[in-house]
Amino acid sequence: MIITKTPLDGLLLVEPRVFGDDRGSFFEIWQEKRYCEAGISNGFVQDNISFSRQGTLRGLHFQNPHPQGKLVSVMEGEVFDVVVDLRLDSATYGKWTGTHLSAQNHLQLWIPEGFAHGFLVTSDTAVFSYKCTAYYNPVTEKSLRWDDPDIGINWPSGQKFLSPKDRDGLSFREIETTGLYFGNRKG
Repeated sequence: MIITKTPLDGLLLVEPRVFGDDRGSFFEIWQEKRYCEAGISNGFVQDNISFSRQGTLRGLHFQNPHPQGKLVSVMEGEVFDVVVDLRLDSATYGKWTGTHLSAQNHLQLWIPEGFAHGFLVTSDTAVFSYKCTAYYNPVTEKSLRWDDPDIGINWPSGQKFLSPKDRDGLSFREIETTGLYFGNRKG
């Protein structure tokens, strides 16, 4: 597999080795020894699958306390996947990056604890897979507003369908003023 660093410190793009022939293809989406050697957690406790239609925007989610690291991939379709760094002591705090993940490109993202995460379905439908390092905790789950002007995410155009929780997420300034970021303020 090929591991590529992204513009956000700690966020990794994973390109698994795909074996294919005229019957189809095969690849590993998790192999403990190889992924751990690449710096990806082996402490997964929960796997999730979501099915969404085109234009569905899920996120930008994070849990604080009880943060989750996530290894994400698309099993069917395509999404524009977005990650925002909420780690106060990071050089990329408050920055975002977006990556197209699809069943065709087989790419995965390793998202360590301390990031907000979401995606927009760009194909007719998508099946999205998450391996998580902590259990889902609805009491501590938060949403960063998807269209926050201080973050300035450049989402693909088109209609967007959001849950009320995601549509009414916290602004980046609210996360800062309420201390929901990760890490400690210096000095």
